[in-house]
Amino acid sequence: MKTAMIAAGLFLVFVFVWERVDVVRLGYHIERLKAQKVLLERERDQLQVKFSALTAPERIAKVATDKLGMIPPQQGQVFMVRLPQEQPVPAPPALSTEQVRIARNTSIGRVGE
Repeated sequence: MKTAMIAAGLFLVFVFVWERVDVVRLGYHIERLKAQKVLLERERDQLQVKFSALTAPERIAKVATDKLGMIPPQQGQVFMVRLPQEQPVPAPPALSTEQVRIARNTSIGRVGE
């Protein structure tokens, strides 16, 4: 009976120690995940800034003209195509040439040529 009590006591001590060790292990794991979360949030923020910089209309227009040789369309090169509808679609407001960033490169051949 005394041996069973000692074995039961040792078993309870073992379970208690194992539980405490597991809690500490999980605590370290949580801290590593928190640190990883902070790093990923920083990376996300950096990528958002980079995305904003790369998709800025001014940058796209500069790349289109400098690297790709595109120019703004001349009068008569842009045609609006409207499909027949039940209700007429209101015309978009007139934009200045600075606001329109549609360009066409006439020096590049057509696809398949």
